[in-house]
Amino acid sequence: MNTLPLGPLMIDVAGLELTDAERQRLAHPLVGGVILFRHNYRDPQQLAALCAAIHGLRSPALPIAIDHEGGRVQRCREGFTRLPPMRRLGERWDKDPAAARRAAAELGYLLAAELRACGVDYSFTPVLDLDWGPSGVIGDRAFHRNPEAVAELAGALIDGLRSAGMGCCGKHFPGHGWVAADSHLAIPVDERSLAEMEPDLTPYRRLRLDGVMPAHVIYPQVDSRPAGFSPVWLQKLRKEFGFDGVIFSDDLSMEGAAFAGNMVQRAEAAWAAGCDMLLICNAPDAVAEVLANWKPEPAPERAARIARIAPESPWQREPARLAAGKAAAATLSA
Repeated sequence: MNTLPLGPLMIDVAGLELTDAERQRLAHPLVGGVILFRHNYRDPQQLAALCAAIHGLRSPALPIAIDHEGGRVQRCREGFTRLPPMRRLGERWDKDPAAARRAAAELGYLLAAELRACGVDYSFTPVLDLDWGPSGVIGDRAFHRNPEAVAELAGALIDGLRSAGMGCCGKHFPGHGWVAADSHLAIPVDERSLAEMEPDLTPYRRLRLDGVMPAHVIYPQVDSRPAGFSPVWLQKLRKEFGFDGVIFSDDLSMEGAAFAGNMVQRAEAAWAAGCDMLLICNAPDAVAEVLANWKPEPAPERAARIARIAPESPWQREPARLAAGKAAAATLSA
């Protein structure tokens, strides 16, 4: 096993098990984590074997992350509990806020526990975007339009995640819910003023987050660059909001990142803006280009933040809490 500090790139792998070429790539000093997708999942046993293989490559082990929110965005399905979209919790909030908070905490524990049982360290959740209506890519992934409801429900979900030993990642800072365009396919522009955006910022002010993922959205009244490439936005997050966790870029292979140029230029721009961990997904040639040509200066403070996202202790199974989470998922999905 190689002893190697965690680098600033989080990359993916192609299939259900590692190839020799991927083992070699994951040993590169610029790599600091792995993100999994649906094509990396067959069943819990296969996932556990894949995670064990990744964790066994290096010391400290590479953190393994996934987008596992519920609803449309749940990478692991067969053998996992199907989680409802977070909007169902918002609908419950409208009728009974206390019951909605309890259900959110139960779902958070279930989400984290099922992933951790298979070796996944971290999920990019919760979505903190407000459900303003125009955004199809956000839609029912958002808890609610009311920022107080979003902060309360996300906070309860985070409590559940942490009780299973998993951190959280608020996304997509400072807010993706207002714009209709999908940043996977375009560069959305949100023309609101900073004052008009204050409701979107409320959850980030209220919650204690381990990670934040900025949006590939331009807010021209604040800065001409998308938030994930904007030192203006990221310094606001650090200084005004007091955030000291990991700032993850959104996927640099998305069209919303094309603003910054080719893949090496995108990595350089996101790093210069203040992102700690850069995601490059489903683009192996682009990963190879960045590994060969990007030469960032060592940044021990950023590396220390990245190291904190991996769980510190083994997950302890709590059958009663799992049962409560499954019951909440079934009720909200009905």
